[in-house]
Amino acid sequence: MIESNKKYVIGLDFGTDSCRALIVDVRNGDEVATGVSFYPRWKAGLYCDAQSNRYRQHPLDYIESMTEAVHTALSHLTEEEIASICGLCFDTTGSTPALTDCNGMPLALNPEFAEEPDAMFILWKDHTAVREAEQINALVKERNLDYLLYEGGTYSSEWVWSKVLHVINTNSRVKEAAYSWTEHCDWMTGLVTGNTIPEKMLRSRCAAGHKAMWHERWLLSSSEVLLELNPSLNRILPHLFTQTYTSDTRAGTLTTEWAGKLGLPQSIAVAVGALDAHMGAVGASVAPGVLTRIMGTSTCDIMVAEKHEIGDRCIEGICGQVDGSVLPGFIGLEAGQSAFGDIYAWFRKFMSWPLKDIPEGEAKQKVMDTMLIELTREAQALKLSENDIVALDWMNGRRTPYADQNVKGMIAGLTLGSTAPEVFKALVEATAFGSRRIVEHMKAQGLHIDSVNGIGGISKKAPFVMQTLADVLNMPIRIVRSQQTCALGAAMFAAVAAGVYRDIMEAMKYMGSDVEVEYKPDTRRARVYETLYKKYLELAKNAEYINL
Repeated sequence: MIESNKKYVIGLDFGTDSCRALIVDVRNGDEVATGVSFYPRWKAGLYCDAQSNRYRQHPLDYIESMTEAVHTALSHLTEEEIASICGLCFDTTGSTPALTDCNGMPLALNPEFAEEPDAMFILWKDHTAVREAEQINALVKERNLDYLLYEGGTYSSEWVWSKVLHVINTNSRVKEAAYSWTEHCDWMTGLVTGNTIPEKMLRSRCAAGHKAMWHERWLLSSSEVLLELNPSLNRILPHLFTQTYTSDTRAGTLTTEWAGKLGLPQSIAVAVGALDAHMGAVGASVAPGVLTRIMGTSTCDIMVAEKHEIGDRCIEGICGQVDGSVLPGFIGLEAGQSAFGDIYAWFRKFMSWPLKDIPEGEAKQKVMDTMLIELTREAQALKLSENDIVALDWMNGRRTPYADQNVKGMIAGLTLGSTAPEVFKALVEATAFGSRRIVEHMKAQGLHIDSVNGIGGISKKAPFVMQTLADVLNMPIRIVRSQQTCALGAAMFAAVAAGVYRDIMEAMKYMGSDVEVEYKPDTRRARVYETLYKKYLELAKNAEYINL
């Protein structure tokens, strides 16, 4: 039984497929209850087209799943315990923006646009805006402007301005209706605090700094530059923001309406939200010298550094460096891979093509469920050789180093004797090689990496992948115990917003999760991987040439 004199907070984590509500004891970080709800429209495959790299999510998916996840979590508590909840905070995928009306509501909530994908949230992995990203990069570099200095030098099609430009360039109806735009994490916070008006909504430092070219030197990038890309942006630019806020900021309190819908106490504190990977690093007790790898459908690599360590340097080729985006008072650094677990899922789908005409049912599902298990079992039993198949992990483009969504994946060394487990093994190794390339790039930029923490679904479910990663990096990988590390990080910020702790460092001290398991590198396999990694780098060079 949970003692009634305790206090609790809720971390709400919106991932690619579902919403998770985590209720946490503020005194010790105990995760006392969880609720998970999958987005119903997304699960049904609506509004997406993988062939054109279009991935959209309806705002109703977020609202309905949040409500269900919170109610599920609360069902494990007594009324007295529910009354002891004092704060909440959101983390979401990003950049996942939506165009809005003057009230800050995504246009898809208007009946006129209810089935229009361009009026919905544009998911992080949507790559329909490659052309617009190229235009942004070309114009900023042609004008010799500074706006990409803290974005690693390259703007990505995964980020907000590329996506907004793409919709405005291609959909006149949505363009005419658009008043402003919002990031998913900002909209959720504004929604439950009753502050969605675009000019008044509190915007996340994390999301804006890493994805919207915001920096304290110039705030939002020059309107003249954006208007040169498309003059129609003059409809949106006056309704945006100049200031941003770190997640230790109290954004407001839960409205009476949303308290009723969620079954929570009225007027509990709500913190400014942030992107999921950055919150996950906080949940994993990030610190200088620690690289946190959030491993799921894609990966995000998050670090923090002392300001004096970075100085005036701009770290090239990463996704961004933003003051306060992870921990207030530290520089937050982000890198990552555009596909990780998605590559394994793609291979399973590829292998299951003969099943496409078989009706859905228990037998078909059993085959699908066991396919990766069997591939893993046989792949990890294979003898490692310097002559093995080598693959390139760019099936969804390259995020780091130097973002480029035009490049493609490759598999080299196939023969008529090659087997599915051998190819799967090569794909797992490719994701590890891509991880190593990021680590080496960050070290070459002068960042020190003393240890690696792993969080996310892959870190928990795939020992073969984790051991391969340790062998390829030739570094130990520590897996954080928490099952919901992103939500835990959000819960820590909720505790700060509620006044339980004076700052996030104190919250991490009392609420942080310990290490569950550590994967240590096998020195013999690490030596073989040195040779295979060199082949991977050669394959990457060839792929860049082929994809010109």
